[in-house]
Amino acid sequence: MSDQIIGLHHWFDSPPGRYLLAWEQARFDEAVADIFGYHSLQLGMPLLDGLRANRMPHQWLAMGQEAVEGSIAFVETEDVGLMQRRAVDLLTEPVALPFPAASLDLLVLPHTLELSIDPHAALREVERVLVPEGRVVISGLNPTSLWGLRQRRARLYQRLGRGSLYLPDVGEFIGYRRLRDWLRLLNFEVESARFGCYRPAVRSAQWLERFGWMDPLGEKWWPILGAAYFLVAVKRVHGMRLLEPAWRTHRQRAAGTVPIANRASLQGVSPSRPTPSAARHKPRAQSFAVAMGLHAPP
Repeated sequence: MSDQIIGLHHWFDSPPGRYLLAWEQARFDEAVADIFGYHSLQLGMPLLDGLRANRMPHQWLAMGQEAVEGSIAFVETEDVGLMQRRAVDLLTEPVALPFPAASLDLLVLPHTLELSIDPHAALREVERVLVPEGRVVISGLNPTSLWGLRQRRARLYQRLGRGSLYLPDVGEFIGYRRLRDWLRLLNFEVESARFGCYRPAVRSAQWLERFGWMDPLGEKWWPILGAAYFLVAVKRVHGMRLLEPAWRTHRQRAAGTVPIANRASLQGVSPSRPTPSAARHKPRAQSFAVAMGLHAPP
């Protein structure tokens, strides 16, 4: 496992690796900028700062014991244009996180599942530590892409004793549809998904620049064939009801008040119009009063 992690980090220092790293860094910055909460955690990949655009007060970077040789990990890339230094806060494995249940608001997994010994168990652990409506952001290499096709061809050539792999040897890549099915089984809902990096599987930076026109065309015409995928999923809890603030409930009740009914309206009689019997006996009552001399006729 340590050889796979070292190989992945070395590959990200190559021209195609820097190209992919720059694309993923931009996607993470866009996704986590508007996710609010208190506690966030990034699992693995110190070469990419998946939480730098997030504003949560408590942010941690966790890595496995085999992936850390010191307390500081850094990388300098031309595409990103900065020196990223990120201290490793804790050593842990994705399948056994040292956090209580429902304690984290955001988890970032850049290529974490590809390097995990049990990716499905790692997802179950993510579901355990996330709060209801918490979010997990995942990136991975797409096996159904030009890069994945070259990787499979290179594996075939290696069996024949020649050639080398284009992508790092990290075992079996997890496709987007397969990962989406895993998330659904754990009551996650995919909020957004995106593919990227449509340039051919070439090694030189010069050829990658020449094929830069393929990125906008790929997003429009063959979006699911990108070299990498990126998704945001939210943890749903069935039967949970979010309570509204008391002031909002009071305002809704005040706006829906009903006037008190009077006696006339309850009897179905309008108070402004006399009943037929009263109108019929009114002239007889007036003539009787005139005959008795009680008052003069009007």
